[in-house]
Amino acid sequence: MAPQKRRTGGRTTPPGTQSHHSRSPEATTRYTPPVPVTVKESPKWVPILMFVLLGLGALVILFYYLGFVPGGRNNLYLFAGLIMVLGGLFTATKYH
Repeated sequence: MAPQKRRTGGRTTPPGTQSHHSRSPEATTRYTPPVPVTVKESPKWVPILMFVLLGLGALVILFYYLGFVPGGRNNLYLFAGLIMVLGGLFTATKYH
């Protein structure tokens, strides 16, 4: 005779009880006003800075690989280009 197969799944808490995950947070009576649209608008310089940083970073990295950087190939040019590209991406996350 073959041994019985182990059952998986099913109820893990006794009937009539609830797990601690199913409780919803209690509603508060405090009113939070919506954020005005003027607060959500970014200044005009944010997208300009974003594109300038992305473009300059890409150009620095491109010029490094083409050998057009002054002072010979130095890893600081790659680092500076990467920092500029990351600064552009960071600025892009702040744009509304």
